[in-house]
This record gives sequence, C-alpha cells and structure tokens, in this order.
Amino acid sequence: MTTEIYITDYNCVTPLGFDVPSNWKALLDGKSGVALHQIIKNQEPFYASKIDSEKLTKEFNRFFDFAQNDNIEFTRLEKMLLLSLKPLVERHNITEETAFILSTTKGNISLLKNMETLPEDVFLSKMAQKMADFFGFKTKPIVVSNACVSGVMAIAVAKNMIQSGKYKNAFVAAGDEISEFVISGFNSFQAIGTEICKPYDKNRNGINIGEAAAAVYITSELNKTEKFSFKISGDSAINDANHISGPSRTGDGLFASVQNAMKEAKISSEKIDFVSAHGTATIYNDEMEAIAFNRMDLQNIPLNSLKAYYGHCLGASGLLESIISMESALNNTLIPSKNFNETGTSQPLNIIKENQTAEIKYILKTASGFGGCNAAIVLEKS
Repeated sequence: MTTEIYITDYNCVTPLGFDVPSNWKALLDGKSGVALHQIIKNQEPFYASKIDSEKLTKEFNRFFDFAQNDNIEFTRLEKMLLLSLKPLVERHNITEETAFILSTTKGNISLLKNMETLPEDVFLSKMAQKMADFFGFKTKPIVVSNACVSGVMAIAVAKNMIQSGKYKNAFVAAGDEISEFVISGFNSFQAIGTEICKPYDKNRNGINIGEAAAAVYITSELNKTEKFSFKISGDSAINDANHISGPSRTGDGLFASVQNAMKEAKISSEKIDFVSAHGTATIYNDEMEAIAFNRMDLQNIPLNSLKAYYGHCLGASGLLESIISMESALNNTLIPSKNFNETGTSQPLNIIKENQTAEIKYILKTASGFGGCNAAIVLEKS
C-alpha cells in the first residue's frame, strides 16, 4: 500500500504581507504587489512585485536578533527564506528522518555583481546548507532548481522521497528575488510587460517579475494538532524539450504532466474543482496552457493565475501559488485572475473574474518553464 503524504502547514513572505493571513486578506481586497520600480540604474522604472527592503530588515531583526549577536550574515534572499520557514520550524520537530528541500531558480546570483572572488553563498548547495545548519537540520539539504517549475517540483520531490522511506517528513522552502541578472534575461526576450500583467487576456503584453519566499511542511504522519491537511494525491514532471525558452505550441509537456498527475490521483477531469495555472501573461505561454487544458477536458473548470498579484516569482511561484490555492480551499473562496477582461487564447478557459464562493476539494496546480519543463500536482483537501 502506498504511503499517503500530506501538507499540514505553510507560510509565505511577499510584498502583500509577511504571513498567510495578511496575504489572503490582500487578495480578497484585490490588492496587487506589482508597482513601478527602478531596479537597474539609469534605466526607466518598470512594473515588478518587490518586497520593501526596510520592512524585510525590520521584520528579520525582530525575529532573528540573536543571529546578529552570533555574527552570522545573511543575504536579502536568505532573510526572506528564513522568515518564511521560522513559524514552521517552531511548530514541528526536526529529526534524523526530516528532509530540508530548497527550491530556487537563481538563488544568490546577485552576489556575482562586482565581485572579484566567488562568494560561497552563490552556490545553491552552500546556501541550502547554511540555512539547514541555522535551523539544525540533521540531514543533507536537497536543492530543486529547474527553472520556473521548481516550486511545484519541490513538493513532488518531498512526496516521493517520503514515500520511498528515506524520510518521514520534510520542510520545503522556495524563494527568488528580483535582480539585474533576471531582469536583463527577460528583457533580452522582450517578455517584460509595460503594465500590470493580464494573464489570458486579449491585450496581455508580457510578464511582471516578482519576488517572494514560501515554505510548507509535508508529512506522512497526521496528528490531531494539525489545523488542516491536504493530501498530495498525484504529481508529474515532463520535459518536452521543445525550445530553450519557448513553450510547446501543442502543450505536449503540460498535457502529459497533468494527465500523469491525475492518473496517479485516480480522478477524472470533472472531479477537479479548481485549477491554479502558471499564467505568465506572455502570448505563447497562455496559449499553450489553454491548448493543454482543453486537451485534458479542463476548459470548464474554474481557473486563475496569481501573476497579476505577485508577479512571476520564478522558483517561488509554484509553492506560493499552491499555498494560496490551499487557502482558497480552506476558505471556500475562489480568487479572480486579476486584470482579465477578454479571452486572448484560441481555446476557451473558465477564467475566474470575481471572488466567488465554492466548495473546493481537488486542486490542480501546474507550472511550466524554460527548457520545456512542465509540472503538475493534485492536492486533495482532507
């Protein structure tokens, strides 16, 4: 018999708030973290979702003043990640059978700027070990870095490693920050939008970059103290190797990922209550997703993208959006796909346009990224 794996706790740090309740309230109120920011000197400001650095430092110092006393230095991204993890570590025990998984796309890559020597923290493995040591994890940390599907894949990696018997539980943390490197990369593709993004809308014109940190606790052992639990019923990751940056025109990889995840979960399309999609607001990504979802007969299932609230947070996106999806299920409320007005894909989707009450038991969360990578998980509210 296959061991059942559950998410029983989570937290997040975003421009909309430094915990889940503040984020949820902001979303209900329709607030967006996306605003004009000047990230690169001598360049015009552009729309991005950025955490206020002063607030971040203040919050970090409030919770981790002892770290300064020990002369431990943390990067801005590491502070975000530690803040997201702290409440979970306080509520759950770390044992010799506890995994620590870090999901990130670029990590501390901003450290490379104007550096004559290579700092250790720029290596993802060193960054993960530093955080693991700080919280006292007893096992070697695992890094999941697979472009923009990293957050969703990290949940799947935790699930499968616990089911293998190697671990009994896992803490998964995901984070990425806005940097000149990331901005320059997306600029080279001419993919950055000139306004707050409009996923799936006819007038969409590109992404907004965002930053966030998120953390979840995953376990095979439920107890009566848990306030909620979501079973990770199915997962899959497929690379269609379509192009280094362009998604498959036929949605092959995403279609196969969703198909496999739902097959493992033993549910049909009509059982899905809500789809939390990737929805970057680029012409080709949104079109590819519409095709893949129609191939899976999911075109009538309520669907949203959270990118107009948070921007595209790279390796943190999938985990953050999974958390908000679970919060939706707990509150029986679907959040609209902000800025959507008129369908801009060749095939129909049931885009959520306003806050609405709904019974949500089965959630499908998907992600797609550079290099042809795609991932999907099915979450079941217990």
